[in-house]
Amino acid sequence: MAQEPKKRLDLHGVICPMNFVKTKLALEDLTPGDLLEIIIDEGDAMLNVPRSIKEEGHKIIKVIPLGETFQILIEKGQS
Repeated sequence: MAQEPKKRLDLHGVICPMNFVKTKLALEDLTPGDLLEIIIDEGDAMLNVPRSIKEEGHKIIKVIPLGETFQILIEKGQS
């Protein structure tokens, strides 16, 4: 059975870099291996947030397009 996200954030309409900042803060509350699900807008958010998350040492598990937004499942890394 797949692991459920420990936390979910709807960041639709939140502009860069605040969407990354809110994602990073949510990940700080989790333990390594926990999952975070976020919803972000297409465009700059979709280009920047996943890249920045990977640079922080976390893993993108799944990206699902939802029209003008994306659902992203992130696994917290060991950092």
